[in-house]
Amino acid sequence: MTERDTMATTAATAPATELDQLCINTLRTLAIDMVQKADSGHPGTPMGAAPTAYCLWQRFLNYDPHAPAWPNRDRFVLSPGHACALLYGLLYLGDVQPGSGSDARGSLGKAVTLDEIKSFRQLGSRCTGHPEHGWTTGVETTTGPLGQGVATSVGMAIAEAWLAATYNRPGFTLFDHKVYALASDGDMMEGISAEAASLAGHLQLANLCWIYDCNRITIEGATGLTFTEDVGARFETYGWRVLRVADANAIEQLSAHLQTFALQPSLPTLIVVQSHIGYGAPHKQDAKEAHGEALGEDEVRLTKEFYGWNPDAKFLVPSEVPQHFKAHFGQRGARAHAAWNALHQKYQAQYPDLAQQIDHMQAGTLPEGWDAPLPSFEASAKGVSSRDAAGKTLNAIAKQVPWVLGGAADLSPSTKTALTFDFAGVFEPGPLADNSERAKADARNFAGRNFHFGIREHAMCAAVSGMALAGLRPFGAGFLIFTDYARGAMRLAAMMGLPVTYIWTHDSIALGEDGPTHQPIEQLASLRAMPGMRVLRPADANETVEAWRIAMQSTDGPTSLVLSRQALPTLDRTQYASAAGLAQGAYVLADCDGGSPEVLLLATGSEVALCIAAYEQLKKEGVRARVVSMPSWDLFECQDSAYQESVLPDAVQARVSVEAGSGLGWDRYVGRHGAILAMHSFGMSAPGKDVMAHFGFDAAHVVRAAQEQLRRHQTKA
Repeated sequence: MTERDTMATTAATAPATELDQLCINTLRTLAIDMVQKADSGHPGTPMGAAPTAYCLWQRFLNYDPHAPAWPNRDRFVLSPGHACALLYGLLYLGDVQPGSGSDARGSLGKAVTLDEIKSFRQLGSRCTGHPEHGWTTGVETTTGPLGQGVATSVGMAIAEAWLAATYNRPGFTLFDHKVYALASDGDMMEGISAEAASLAGHLQLANLCWIYDCNRITIEGATGLTFTEDVGARFETYGWRVLRVADANAIEQLSAHLQTFALQPSLPTLIVVQSHIGYGAPHKQDAKEAHGEALGEDEVRLTKEFYGWNPDAKFLVPSEVPQHFKAHFGQRGARAHAAWNALHQKYQAQYPDLAQQIDHMQAGTLPEGWDAPLPSFEASAKGVSSRDAAGKTLNAIAKQVPWVLGGAADLSPSTKTALTFDFAGVFEPGPLADNSERAKADARNFAGRNFHFGIREHAMCAAVSGMALAGLRPFGAGFLIFTDYARGAMRLAAMMGLPVTYIWTHDSIALGEDGPTHQPIEQLASLRAMPGMRVLRPADANETVEAWRIAMQSTDGPTSLVLSRQALPTLDRTQYASAAGLAQGAYVLADCDGGSPEVLLLATGSEVALCIAAYEQLKKEGVRARVVSMPSWDLFECQDSAYQESVLPDAVQARVSVEAGSGLGWDRYVGRHGAILAMHSFGMSAPGKDVMAHFGFDAAHVVRAAQEQLRRHQTKA
């Protein structure tokens, strides 16, 4: 039995004490006072779930509060982010301290101070209205939109399983941490949690435990208004082990179930804990009024009296409480971390190459020479689709960077995202269901790097966020149209600045026969509108290689690669500018021979080739045209004004933009009177070339638009 197992056994058999109850009531009253002072927030769930969270943190969670980035720490995810007052109380009482490295020690004070608790939901406080990863140390992931936290925890569990299978060696168990998520009734209603739970059950993620705080209340009232299913029975059909606690205050029963999870790892575990929202409030317990508003001064006093608390005290923290946290939560984590450090030092000596990979992951850096094998594509009129070029580039990168891994939402043959080299493998718990010889041969273990996410776009994007939070460089893929199904998770990835790469193919009406239900129109514009989301729509195979280079070098946010299904001409870079110009977001691809340009042709992706064809025709007519490839608006906006002027000179007002999607935003670059060739309706079902021609996406139309622009501006001049 390991030291972790021994501690779990000891914790499960320890009876609750008066000191335990004092700690629980401290958590409750801190939450009550936070919300009351702010006159904003959600006190009810912290009041009801405090015993559950306290039991987990104080008796089981392996987390060194003086080294919050320790790689093998257990993860705790508060999925109902509205209950964040509970988490802030835990971080404060647990003495979690700020730090940026796995060995950072606590010389900088608390991550959450009592002053910040008192300024809950106020400007500048670390105690924000919902937990924000990267802003408040100890918040493992940003939560708030329900379902996102539990779904992200699945990615965290996947990451631990992969790290353990890939880097653990006999006698060197570097990775064996657990992932816990506290969930609410609302989390269980959201569709993303069902997607994620189904995936976790299929993968048999035995390191994952969701604790469902079932208080049966939402904003509108009792959950019986809309939600009457047996959640536990549903999870059993997903392949989870389901345990139940009849009363949240019975922490010995919860301890026994957490011990079962810790000592009998076989399946993901759901522990259903029945609790009372607003526990102890004489007029608001089990009422919707306890969910999302302050209790009120009179109710606060009565509630504190019920707890045996001084009704006049505010933000009271008895001295015994942090000491008790330190003696159990703090010392347990410190011991586990110290043991891990000693093991890690020996591992570095015996497996230096593997240790260096782990160091790269934790630092967010890439190995030397990672980009040496990136492909280069010869000029070709026939060309290749950008999805095919991206697939070849991805495979070249993944061979060099072992922690690049991911998959598609059941679309890897279409998105070209399968890792095809011999040692890539498949992340699967065992032989596939058909039990055929081929299935047995193809089956891999948790060290596999190809993921089958199933038709679960939303859960996929949340899961890859969880993987990124563990230091991996994951990718998720699908059709651009299906970003609509994944928006919530993508938005949180952008908010957290996670280096996730999304691969979105079938990027325009040119995909053809599948018709308007599958042809994206507004999706590209909506991705550009998302703060922190880097969007790259490359024009040909070599721009696609450069787009991957940007994605891999990006550590401060996600990247969306927007790629074509149809073949795109591979431009002759001896005749036109280098594809390396993509790094500036927009660059002069083709320019006039003498003098300043008279008209600018701006485009992204597949439409750049139309502008090149129009440029050649205009040149024959004696028109001085310039083609600007603009694969990334956000990268272009990061350039200085001098560079932007060199690409889009203010003096040239005759401008045409070409993009087979919504025209929203193009007036920024072509001006109020520029020509925007774009979609103003949904698409149609027909072969791709016919659809493009029907909507005017051909060289002749670009030429006419350029000529009209010249006439307009010459007349004005």
